[in-house]
Amino acid sequence: MTLTYLDLTPTQRALLDGLPFDGNHVISGPPGSGKSVLAAQRAVMLALTGRPAVLLTRSNLLRQSLAPMVSALSSSGTHVTVATAYSWLAQWYGADAPRADDGWYDWPAFYERAALEDPGDPLTLVVDEGQDLPPAFYRLCRILGARTTVFADECQRLTNTNSTLAEIAQGLGKCSPHAVDANYRNTRQTAELGARFHTGPRLPVLPERDGPLPRLHSLSHQGAVADLLIGLAGMRPGRSIGVVMHSTQAQFEILTRLERKAPRLRPQMYTAQATGGRYRTLDLSRPGVVIVHRASVKGIQFDTVVVPDTEADAGTDPTSAELRMAYYVMSTRARHDLHFVYAGEREPGQLKGIPRGVLARG
Repeated sequence: MTLTYLDLTPTQRALLDGLPFDGNHVISGPPGSGKSVLAAQRAVMLALTGRPAVLLTRSNLLRQSLAPMVSALSSSGTHVTVATAYSWLAQWYGADAPRADDGWYDWPAFYERAALEDPGDPLTLVVDEGQDLPPAFYRLCRILGARTTVFADECQRLTNTNSTLAEIAQGLGKCSPHAVDANYRNTRQTAELGARFHTGPRLPVLPERDGPLPRLHSLSHQGAVADLLIGLAGMRPGRSIGVVMHSTQAQFEILTRLERKAPRLRPQMYTAQATGGRYRTLDLSRPGVVIVHRASVKGIQFDTVVVPDTEADAGTDPTSAELRMAYYVMSTRARHDLHFVYAGEREPGQLKGIPRGVLARG
């Protein structure tokens, strides 16, 4: 069988080729380092050994982004399932999978079921954005005897049930750590702004590619956001514009205004609360405006990113790790330009102290 590679850098290719097929592996890396691309490639490579592979994500939107990539890489004879961890676990356990109060599952019941499993051929699992899954999930992987590869960045933990790199490794048991350091997504200016919100002990290396300074817009009211988006779409036809918002209600409000003012834009919107239809399944290959909740944006990238409601965080401690991680993730989704917006007279505290040489105003 012929292995198809995506457009990998020599460093990414060396990492991928150097990973043994067997055993457990944890690969850490900052935003833009290509973890999702490597996860898709790794799953296909493992499937070529003759065992079906499963590529898991926490987010359904990220699953939608990865599925076409896996399909493009796969050839006859390879079998890779791309699924959310939640749906895969439900399928594995069965329709009567017991739930817990935190929205996940009754993990002791899952451990008991796993201990009774026929050992057979071990499962082959690849996890993207693995920091967003709970430590209990990795203990289950260990009990199942799965060979598990996890791509993660503990500075991007946005869920309430998340794991540090140490917790992932502890759950899996014996595993090998690896790292990717470069940022291939962002411009230097965007990455420098994102670094202001970084929570880890070591700042990521800044990329060399230049771009415009991130910009902070002061608008008199939230209704003016639609005009800003229409203007950006007009200046950048053919590009993707990600609108990352604080609440589902605000998402619908922006969508309604855009559809009324500029129906030709055909904006898309995703909400995890939808069970199907236009708000659940998107065409991420189509340029234009995509409105997403900040909890669903992990692993996704856009040419332009707009965060239109930063005043919603005015009551949150600007130094809190949770808020800083959220802005770190949102900032680093942008391939080219980044825009923050607030309504009112005061700059939000989380942005106020950033110098004009890093964040332009106006």
